[in-house]
Amino acid sequence: MVTLREYLDGTGASHDLKDLIELIADQATPIRSAFISNQAYVGTENVSGEEQAAMDVWADRHMTRVLEASGLVKEFASEEQAEICRFPGARTNMGVVMDPLDGSSLVKVNLAVGTIVGIFDGPVLQPGDRLKAAFYLLYGPMTTLTLSVGEGVQVFAQAEGGAFHLLRENVRMPEGKLYGSGGGWPSWSSAHCRFIEGIERDGGKLRYSGAFVADFHQVLTYGGVYCYPCLPGKEGKLRLLFEANPMGFIARDAGGVCTDGEHLLLEVQPERVHQKVPIYIGSRSIICRLTDVCPVT
Repeated sequence: MVTLREYLDGTGASHDLKDLIELIADQATPIRSAFISNQAYVGTENVSGEEQAAMDVWADRHMTRVLEASGLVKEFASEEQAEICRFPGARTNMGVVMDPLDGSSLVKVNLAVGTIVGIFDGPVLQPGDRLKAAFYLLYGPMTTLTLSVGEGVQVFAQAEGGAFHLLRENVRMPEGKLYGSGGGWPSWSSAHCRFIEGIERDGGKLRYSGAFVADFHQVLTYGGVYCYPCLPGKEGKLRLLFEANPMGFIARDAGGVCTDGEHLLLEVQPERVHQKVPIYIGSRSIICRLTDVCPVT
């Protein structure tokens, strides 16, 4: 079976980028091993005011140490840190954006969670369409890695011993009917209610776990849409830099769309590290039919 490195060696990715992707992929094993001893909340909040699970803190500290020691990363922006980390000893200009553990509250109940990663050749405050690579690790019954370096979307599975092997290649997002929406429905706007009603009229099936990475993986596999609309008094829930852009990059490479309902999110210039946005991400037809945003094919 094709390994992650063998696949990367057949792409146009630079040597340093290939090394960095492999390095982060290798952290799946220690992260998964840490679940059993990091189940509680720690009594602190991240910069967005969300209570931190022990695994949030552990994964963030672990990834920061690994990336700094590698010499491959000049800038690192994490969902769990208020400011961008800059590593002056880096030998490259690469910048990494990361949600070290998306869905961490689900670790305690043993549901799927993940790590979301985007890699730039340069500073991290760039539009998502300038990413050189995006991928996520999903810790479910299997540990999988879903990757785009701009040459199609590939899914790898971790085998015994830690190596990742190609599981599905050149993945295309089908035009399915799964949907999941965050936010309490009494707070939804009339426009978002109409969006959901349109999906349900067409036979949509609700799938929502509370972990963006897991819910998106279902949409990538079966088709449909994941959304978290703008709620009253809030700019959005998900972070443009750490969540929307890496997943949007993957979605686009698989034939899908990622929008805030008015703009393609990959084209948005980030104004600040923890900028939040509404998000609609999934199959092209369902989003283009029910919103006013559709990229030119």
